Amino acid sequence: MKKKIIIVVVLLIAVICVLIGTYFYGLTPVSKDNKIVEFKISSGTSKLDIVDNLKEQGLIKSKISLYIYVLLNRNLNLQAGTYEISANMRADEILKKINDGKIKEVKNTFNLKFIEGKRLTNYVNIIAEATKSTKEEVLAVLNDKAYLQELINKYWFLTDEILNEGIYYPLEGYLFADTYELYNGSTIKDIVGRMLDGMNDKLTSLKNEIEASNYSVHEILTLASIVESEGANSDDRAGVAGVFYNRLKIGDSLGSDVTTYYGAKVEMSERDLYISEINDCSNGYNTRGLCNKGKLPIGPISSPSFESIKAVVNPSEHDFYFFVADKNKKTYFTKTNQEHINKVNELKNKGLWYQYK
Repeated sequence: MKKKIIIVVVLLIAVICVLIGTYFYGLTPVSKDNKIVEFKISSGTSKLDIVDNLKEQGLIKSKISLYIYVLLNRNLNLQAGTYEISANMRADEILKKINDGKIKEVKNTFNLKFIEGKRLTNYVNIIAEATKSTKEEVLAVLNDKAYLQELINKYWFLTDEILNEGIYYPLEGYLFADTYELYNGSTIKDIVGRMLDGMNDKLTSLKNEIEASNYSVHEILTLASIVESEGANSDDRAGVAGVFYNRLKIGDSLGSDVTTYYGAKVEMSERDLYISEINDCSNGYNTRGLCNKGKLPIGPISSPSFESIKAVVNPSEHDFYFFVADKNKKTYFTKTNQEHINKVNELKNKGLWYQYK
């Protein structure tokens, strides 16, 4: 009889040991995979439902073990929220993280990307969407004279030139294209301020060269915007800038299609220019034909990249008055219009002519 009691006790201890071992084994990590998984807990979800959901997502080995853990730890306060959990965490560690309310940190910022070489109207669309405004509301801010005067007083590179009659958009060319990290809830002025700060950083690095030149910042950005649009497919923007400077020196027109398209408020991909638009010398942006000979347009026609700004501040010195780039971005410079025409025909015959899309 005594032996039977001993056997029963031994078996009972063995069973208890197995159960305890199974319990603790059920709390061990599912795997060594450290991949982070988002685990969401809605408000009002019960502790047992949380355990069930953890099992369904493969984040724990045993629901039974975790049920027992929850029962043994009745003071657990499993809080709603989104948690970052991985399969290499112990089950009790997971519940402790949830109990401590260590939810996934929600970033209070967003990124806004502006592409260089685009017109301000393109940026207006981006700003409008980011601030949940209309295009008209954004333009109203960008054209507000009191606000523009505040900006002129704040930034050294902004002058009354942006208020010249005939300029379509005062800040055209001044909003530096980049990717900006902004706080949620940023206003139109917040975004414009960041873009002007971006331009300030770039221009300040060239301030000595700009002040030593014969041109104002407004004129430099105007020419840089043309180089950006005309030389975007060129491997030599400094050379392209040199061509335009040479034309200005001899009092010739820049002969730039992109300025005339801008003046006519037409995208290059939209259609060809009308003869009346090419010959409209009353438009301060037009530099085709006999228009604005020896002069720059009234203002920038797009937002130039830093590369184009540097090219205008430090242009190549040469005696060329024409340029053309092939589809591989190789740029060819010529002295006369006939040489230019010959080069264009040569590129077309060789299948190297760049086709605008």
